[in-house]
Amino acid sequence: MYLPGRNVIVIMSDEHNPKVMGCAGHPVVSTPHLDELARRGTRFSSAYTTSPVCVPARAAFALGKYIHQIGYWDNADAYDGARPSWHHVLRTAGHQVVSIGKLHFNRQDEDHGFSEEKIPMHILDGKGDLMGLVRDKLPRRGGAKKMAGMAGPGESSYTRYDRDICAETQIWLRSQARQERDKPWVLFVSFVAPHFPLTAPPEHYYRYFNQKLPMPKLYARELRTDHPYLQDYRNSFCYDDYFDSEADVQRALSGYFGLVSFMDEQVGKIMTAFDELGLAANTDVIYTSDHGDNLGSRGLWGKSTMYEEIAGVPLICVGQGYAPSSLVETPVSHVDVFPTLLNVQGESFESVADGHPGVDLREIAKGQVPERCVLSEYHGMGSRSSAFMLRVGVYKYVHYGEYQPQLFDLAKDPEELNDLATNPEYSDVLARCHQQLTAMLDPQEVDQRARRRQAELLALHGGREAVIARGDLGFTPAPGAASDFR
Repeated sequence: MYLPGRNVIVIMSDEHNPKVMGCAGHPVVSTPHLDELARRGTRFSSAYTTSPVCVPARAAFALGKYIHQIGYWDNADAYDGARPSWHHVLRTAGHQVVSIGKLHFNRQDEDHGFSEEKIPMHILDGKGDLMGLVRDKLPRRGGAKKMAGMAGPGESSYTRYDRDICAETQIWLRSQARQERDKPWVLFVSFVAPHFPLTAPPEHYYRYFNQKLPMPKLYARELRTDHPYLQDYRNSFCYDDYFDSEADVQRALSGYFGLVSFMDEQVGKIMTAFDELGLAANTDVIYTSDHGDNLGSRGLWGKSTMYEEIAGVPLICVGQGYAPSSLVETPVSHVDVFPTLLNVQGESFESVADGHPGVDLREIAKGQVPERCVLSEYHGMGSRSSAFMLRVGVYKYVHYGEYQPQLFDLAKDPEELNDLATNPEYSDVLARCHQQLTAMLDPQEVDQRARRRQAELLALHGGREAVIARGDLGFTPAPGAASDFR
């Protein structure tokens, strides 16, 4: 039996590959504070984003629904507050709901449901990544050049922004967290690390650069997965033009690992304040990321694919209902955070549930195995085809609108090295997975809806040539930083 009415701190990072944590068994990276969170609570080892790219993933996290249910399809189509988020529901019920840091919603002058947005970061000028609206004859993008060129030691506008987010969080906790209130509060803390630019503070960068790092799996060209969806992505983002030597890869890995350790350091500062204020008695903590990163695997960097490194996310929960040092392998989703937060705050999820597919994470932590499949979908930049990922028990099924599917047995093949989709021994499994997908949605109808919306936005912003001429932003500027479309 849960005692209702607990505070919650939700900490979200950006683009954190779920395998890159000490508690997940990574052989190199140092994440002592995330490891300590896992020791204090429950780690969900099969957690998934709703979409492996920032803007739709964050919209779905707020709304507690899948992408095809909400219609925020890509990085040019951000959440505008028009649909009720968990922030709206809790604020309306009388809770203080404060955000600090990156939101990646549409515009700052909209009501996204928070009581206060502190130093928010939204998409640039309400436009975001317009080039991603081009889904045919994919343009060659320039973001990979920035990613490779900026990999190294130092400070970027993003690391400075994350330091500000951490400072604001500590100030809020020490000045506000213990004030008397009628109802518990939620604090949403959202960092940008380890999202590129891969510029990491020197003390973190050099702990990795000064050692020989293992090359990413299947990095050599002759070993790479040759699937047309991945070829589209490679040919649009052109990573091989800039990551053309082992030295480039070592710099990029050192930058990414360094940013993970830097982000872990910020989590540690927040948890120090948490412990010194004695908040554990009445406050839960949730750590996750919006999606992961390819991190060189299969010759890919960035996001936008359905492998575990990208569609998977870290998810650690600490507090009432989460057993210490426990590991839950049942597949879960970001959509499960919506009901969890409402129930933890003492509000009834059932009273507002309207097509929400989520399940309270505390129930899954106790052993409940929901009768459902977990979904992720992609309709964005660098893709000519829609992609739908479904977890069906131990199997991962990926349906592409334009291409042949993929099928992996994650129990036997956790690194997804052996695609079973063309293996006749698994034809029944493949058919069953496809049937499960079509029971949830019509892939062709969803793809058509996404493309209609993208065509409307493309026309609104001047058409194909205009958005290509605007250039590749690469990454959204932090508050106060200049945009760079090189």
